[in-house]
Amino acid sequence: MNTPDIRTLHRVEDLEAVARLYAGIWGTDPACPPVSPEIMRALSHAGNYVAGAYEDGRLVGASVGFFGTPVGTTLHSHITGTLAGRGVGLALKLHQRQWALARGLTRITWTYDPLIRRNAHFNLTKLGARPEEYLTDFYGAMDDAVNGGDPSDRVLAAWDLTAPVPVAAPGPARTGADTVPAGAEHGLLDRAGLPVATHTGASTVLIDLPEDIERLRRTDPSAARAWRLALRDVLGGLLAEGARVTAFHARRRYVVERPPTTPYRPVQEPTS
Repeated sequence: MNTPDIRTLHRVEDLEAVARLYAGIWGTDPACPPVSPEIMRALSHAGNYVAGAYEDGRLVGASVGFFGTPVGTTLHSHITGTLAGRGVGLALKLHQRQWALARGLTRITWTYDPLIRRNAHFNLTKLGARPEEYLTDFYGAMDDAVNGGDPSDRVLAAWDLTAPVPVAAPGPARTGADTVPAGAEHGLLDRAGLPVATHTGASTVLIDLPEDIERLRRTDPSAARAWRLALRDVLGGLLAEGARVTAFHARRRYVVERPPTTPYRPVQEPTS
């Protein structure tokens, strides 16, 4: 597989090509792409990250980001889209990482749909990013072909640029985190394609995802919505309590660690 040529973009005609690429990927009207050329032009001119990936001179992927908070440390990657099956997404992220490091930044954040398995695997296992916050219906109603009217719940992922990028083990055996801690219990289980939430006090909680949420949105919207609400309740609730997602196991489930509890110590009355 050839390594794509990735470069930052400034010319209006290049940004118009990115807008057309995004419209094709997200299935929107070409006149209403997810990000307009005008916005990309403004971001690029102001020194933010706008880059395209090319194969044999053809645009096959693009990414747009802007500086975020904490100021001086963070790039927020707003949108990355690629043609499937080329490894372009990873190449773009690694280019984005080098661009950020060259400017003294130490982390990159972005949002993603926590129900999409391949995105969770890519973000957590390939890059080493970690979800920090559950965002309920973050973008409001979305009518593109990918989101299909589903509530736009997202998680905010953060990528620590001071840590090394994970190195994948050779061969087919690697499937994300290979083991889970002893005593882990399911908080959300996939049972015959439907979510089943369970109450557990385990310190390590496993959260299953559906096989293909995008297909489920088309074929069984009620089941897709059940998954959305169940994940919102279980994963969203755990993150709100201070739990941390530590891995994505077997390309199908989150591994979540609850914070340690503080032992109860009775208040002692003064003796004098």
